[in-house]
Amino acid sequence: MKIIIVGAGNVGSFLCKCLSEKGYNVTVIEETHAIASSIDEQYDAKVICGNGSSAEILVKAGVRDCDFYIAMTSDDRVNIVGCSIAKALGAKATIARIHDQTYSDNTLINYQFHFGIDFLVNPEGLCAMELAKDIRNPGRLAVERFAQGHIEVQQIPVTQSSSLTSIPLRDLELSPEVRVGYIQRGNETQIASSSSTFEQDDLVTFVGLSEELAKIKQKLAPHDGPKSVSIALFGGSESAITLIRLLSNPRFKILLIEREAPICEEIAEHFPHITVIHGDAASTRLLEEEQIGSYDYFIATTKNDEDNIMTTLLAKQQGVQNAQLIINRCDYEDILGQLKNILGIESIVSPRIATITELLHYISEEATIELATLPGDAGKILEVRVDSESPCVGKTIHEIAWPPDIVLVALLNQFHAKVPCAGDTILACSRIVVIAKQDSVAPLLELLT
Repeated sequence: MKIIIVGAGNVGSFLCKCLSEKGYNVTVIEETHAIASSIDEQYDAKVICGNGSSAEILVKAGVRDCDFYIAMTSDDRVNIVGCSIAKALGAKATIARIHDQTYSDNTLINYQFHFGIDFLVNPEGLCAMELAKDIRNPGRLAVERFAQGHIEVQQIPVTQSSSLTSIPLRDLELSPEVRVGYIQRGNETQIASSSSTFEQDDLVTFVGLSEELAKIKQKLAPHDGPKSVSIALFGGSESAITLIRLLSNPRFKILLIEREAPICEEIAEHFPHITVIHGDAASTRLLEEEQIGSYDYFIATTKNDEDNIMTTLLAKQQGVQNAQLIINRCDYEDILGQLKNILGIESIVSPRIATITELLHYISEEATIELATLPGDAGKILEVRVDSESPCVGKTIHEIAWPPDIVLVALLNQFHAKVPCAGDTILACSRIVVIAKQDSVAPLLELLT
């Protein structure tokens, strides 16, 4: 596999290291002479010093027959333009690192489609998704990472007062934006089918949009009500803003502390449902006044690692139950990873590591990735890339003769992740997340790959 990486900063150089060690044919394009020379000395990769969005440089790098062009510079516009030119010159797939949420907003125009970009990766957004997973549902499935945070997973207990018990799923008329994954009944786990029913004390795993899952929870456990979760954020960064969007459900009570008044005003205007305080979380007095110790989560998301570390330790000292932080400098990653249990920090997230993990997952040559095994070894959760020769290509989900005992829970068609519906068309290279009984795995893979 031939891969061109543009930009050899922290993320680009680490990606070069990972891919070259895996035996890929890697070419790095870097404008800064000193950095280009350093990469050339350290890694088994071809290095070109130049502009990664120059057609001349790209042709020199072999873009016409490359499998992936990956733009990893710190400038969104350079990455986007470079991807567009690389695709026009023949690159099979293009990936752009972005920071500005503008390019992820498809309200007026789909920037990704317009510029011929196959995959957008946002380091700050990936950090927010990683932080949100444990908050949204501690017993989550791996499907959340696949769906880039657009699809939520919840395990909901069925109570005695539920109005949905003893009714086959086919008769429940659930929203098409929701899938029942599997049902745990005592020590038994069953993959959901149209004839499955909910019974008291079942634990049901649902996949879908947050607002739809909230409606179902009201019917399965009407007297329980949603458990309120209190979250204190320090820093109005891109990660914090994405995290606020991911935690938009009313059960999440969010307090944001930010030093800069203009940022406070902007965030308060865009998110009137949260509490915004102009202040410094490094102040013990402020933490005491806001009773941070009573919060379920404290998350430090500023660009300053020292601030994130110290404020997190202060919040733990105040008594907060769960502390999380973002670390931007690679120098701190290893030592904090070793010390996090001693310090009582539940989660440390790195934009660099999150980005590399996502990219390695995306460019993997494996057609099938096992994401998880169901309780009691009742089945597997698989991510499957549809082969271009599969008989499913071009057909709707309804038209395909699927093996028994499977549930399709997520579908990614290049630009959009969603819960699949009967009318959705399967495209070549679509990625599907499937919950399948052990006996159904082989016929499923034969059908798709």
